[in-house]
Amino acid sequence: MLTLIKGGEIYAPNYLGKKDILLVGGRIGYIRDEIAIPKDFVDMDIIDARSKYIAPGFIDSHVHICGGGGEGSFKTRTPEIQLTDITLGGVTTVIGVLGTDGTTRTMSNLVAKANGLEEEGITTYVYTGSYQVPIRTITGSIQDDIILIDKIIGVGEVALSDHRSSQPTVEDMAKIAAEARVGGILSGKAGIVNIHMGDGDRQLDFLEEIVETTEIPITQFLPTHMGRSTKLFARSIDYAKKGGFVDFTTSSNKKDEEDWDTKPSKALKTLLEEGVSPRNITFSSDGQGSLPKFDEEGNFIGLGIGKVNSLYGEVKDAILEEKIPIDKALRTITSNPANILRLSNKGCIKEGMDGDIVLLDKTTLEIDTVIAMGRIMVLEGEAIVKGTFE
Repeated sequence: MLTLIKGGEIYAPNYLGKKDILLVGGRIGYIRDEIAIPKDFVDMDIIDARSKYIAPGFIDSHVHICGGGGEGSFKTRTPEIQLTDITLGGVTTVIGVLGTDGTTRTMSNLVAKANGLEEEGITTYVYTGSYQVPIRTITGSIQDDIILIDKIIGVGEVALSDHRSSQPTVEDMAKIAAEARVGGILSGKAGIVNIHMGDGDRQLDFLEEIVETTEIPITQFLPTHMGRSTKLFARSIDYAKKGGFVDFTTSSNKKDEEDWDTKPSKALKTLLEEGVSPRNITFSSDGQGSLPKFDEEGNFIGLGIGKVNSLYGEVKDAILEEKIPIDKALRTITSNPANILRLSNKGCIKEGMDGDIVLLDKTTLEIDTVIAMGRIMVLEGEAIVKGTFE
């Protein structure tokens, strides 16, 4: 399987200029100033990218691939995600999570769905567990799950500072992080602990206490939903300056509010202006998760659903509206999550890396073509590979 991409302007995510790329057997074989088209190219796809930017395939580190929700009772359980919900958003790698519901959504479901999506053409990983503590695993042990099950790269999403969490103690969270860390060390994985941050007053207190009172480094945690409120966002700046990772959710009920200044694209600009390392900031979609609305007393009053295509939407807004350089904006969904999650063959356009490529129209920045593991999934904005039941 050969694909030749001609004349595109590459953001790898660092800028490489105009190059040709040859994809060979699912990987990036060659990157050259020019690669000649062979006379006999019957088995080669050739893409004219002269009017395109070329970026690494996007990584969405927080997707409810089995569906989520149920905060409004059984009828509000969101459905499983479909392949083109992912690929049309430029995403070629997803990390599947459970959420509030660790009872009717199980780890067995999650791993099976991840395997199914990979059979359909994209790369998948998962976290073990859900909101609840003790963590519900497959083997009975966080450490064993991470070491023995290839798809499992960490723990999450564990809920803190939220009325839906199981209200774990600092000691509970420290033990979870310690077990995940050792599991990661022994298996060569990240062993990251993905934290669902609610809108309670405790915010990041538990994580900061663990870092201050134990030997567990701040980089063992990836707290998400950091733009949930202006107070949490303010805390996130100091947390990131200490070396912590901060993740911003691109699907949100709050994005329609005119006074909401923690929109991920705006948050990225503020964080960079405040001197936060651009390597410590990631975006994720919360795709297919429920977006419940609660009143001041915690009563359910409505529900939305997360969309994977919001991921790149926020990156595009960061570039066009906030005037953030393309390479810095793209890092939030390419090299940063790849480095944080230790996905060694992802997040960068480089010879030998996986053949995950997104072509963007230079004028509009709209997604034109998506290639996953060397296979063209989306061409000229249309999905040409669909999921089994689509």
